[in-house]
Amino acid sequence: MPASPPPSALHNTQLRRRGVLVGVAVLIIAAFGLVGSREVTPWWPAAVIGAGLAAILICILGRCWCTLFIGGRKSMQLVDIGPYSLCRNPLYFFSFIGAFGFGAQIGSLTVALVTTLLVVIVFFVTVKKEEAFLTGALGEPYLAYLGRTPRFIPNPALWRTVETLEVRPRLVTMTFVDGLLFLLGVPLALGAAWLHETGALPVLITLP
Repeated sequence: MPASPPPSALHNTQLRRRGVLVGVAVLIIAAFGLVGSREVTPWWPAAVIGAGLAAILICILGRCWCTLFIGGRKSMQLVDIGPYSLCRNPLYFFSFIGAFGFGAQIGSLTVALVTTLLVVIVFFVTVKKEEAFLTGALGEPYLAYLGRTPRFIPNPALWRTVETLEVRPRLVTMTFVDGLLFLLGVPLALGAAWLHETGALPVLITLP
């Protein structure tokens, strides 16, 4: 079994991930100011924005659901029940959905998909490092879990759960508050649209 990395290694990896995600968010916010939505059909921008709002709500609820099962236990014990029986990183999976919703608020499916792709790349790099840490920390049970459970895409056939669950309300609340940050895409996109309409901010490119 490989030697277990120090807990600080996982913490540092997560801090770097958050820093990179902030950079991605800044890029997308800049896109809100420079990119306009191309109307494939008259209802296209509204449909993309509506789908994005639904995605953000799914993200917030899904992330809270995941935290009910794993809050505070990730580096101490193997959690393979509830959403973690479906895939190894369901919290990240819901974050991908939230990233889509955030990018979609500009009314462009292209921006939404690019936003999602950027976040997937960031989390993929992070997950590789987290898996190395958890393999050292949790050993053979985690290796078996790696072998039977998809990394990101949930497999409903693998569902398993328990009758009772110890929940840490503070962590669930923190996850809920963090999830609300995805909703910042709404006022940011509205502000950018207002600036475009008033001519204060030019649209450099339109995307479907």
